[in-house]
Amino acid sequence: MPASYAYLGPEGTFTEVALRTLPEVATRELIPYVSVQSALDAVRAGEAEAAFVPIENSVEGGITATLDELVAGTPLMIYREVLLSITFALLVRPGTRLSEVKTVTAHPAAQPQVRNWLKKHLPDVVWESAASNADGARLVQEGRYDAAFAGEFAAARYGLEALETGIHDAENAQTRFVLVGRPARPAAPTGADKTSIVVWQRDDHPGGLRDLLGEFATRGVNLMLLQSRPTGAGIGNYCFCIDAEGHIADRRVAETLTGLKRVCLQVRFLGSYPRADAGPAEVRKPLPGTSDEEFASAADWVTRCQDGRF
Repeated sequence: MPASYAYLGPEGTFTEVALRTLPEVATRELIPYVSVQSALDAVRAGEAEAAFVPIENSVEGGITATLDELVAGTPLMIYREVLLSITFALLVRPGTRLSEVKTVTAHPAAQPQVRNWLKKHLPDVVWESAASNADGARLVQEGRYDAAFAGEFAAARYGLEALETGIHDAENAQTRFVLVGRPARPAAPTGADKTSIVVWQRDDHPGGLRDLLGEFATRGVNLMLLQSRPTGAGIGNYCFCIDAEGHIADRRVAETLTGLKRVCLQVRFLGSYPRADAGPAEVRKPLPGTSDEEFASAADWVTRCQDGRF
């Protein structure tokens, strides 16, 4: 397989900046793709070793384009994640004044992060979505829009200037990116890990979501993301994308997945991988009775009872 990483391009995206924080990129060719779907399809087709794409931001939640691609199609697996603090610049062609900006563009995930700024400074501007923030900058360079919200670092790449910088509605806004490859054995647990799955209910019934969440709660597994996505099978048919604390090698996580597999129509395992905040994070202690040792002891007790060794 080629030693290359696909990523949401073109050059100059926040995705590329986050990707370049990974030490192994020094030995990989980095190939920009026009969309999340095309980047992930490159992995499925064997054209790239892995793809690096945004999956969540702290303002709007899950990135639906990425979640939907991981829900459907040939299974893929998340190997690691990166968190990147996000602030935007308003990029324009040189000489453009703020009063001349009538149209702006950026990736759809950018809009909720700059909505209040737009309302205050450009209340009558027309917004059009772009495939990525860097692609929006390219479109401004070509004269199709007056301005784009993108990283300030993209200005030089596209011959633009930053008319305004440090734009963000929420302090400490972050976007989470994931490195996605073909399914393989997960890396060994680090003690500060995350497990991602998708689950489909067997049928729609009162308390159905409560039943699913109970599999986590009774085993002391904390959820970090829960987002419903339509299955395409009709109105009201949804699956659930879930991130949970812990690693599949942890007994409490493995038992949770076992329980979900029993009661759900389908469970898709998306990987167990180190949390990006592992350094400063204080790993949550499990509830009483949910440690690996306690699970093993309980299983041993059941075995002894079956053997008549009370």
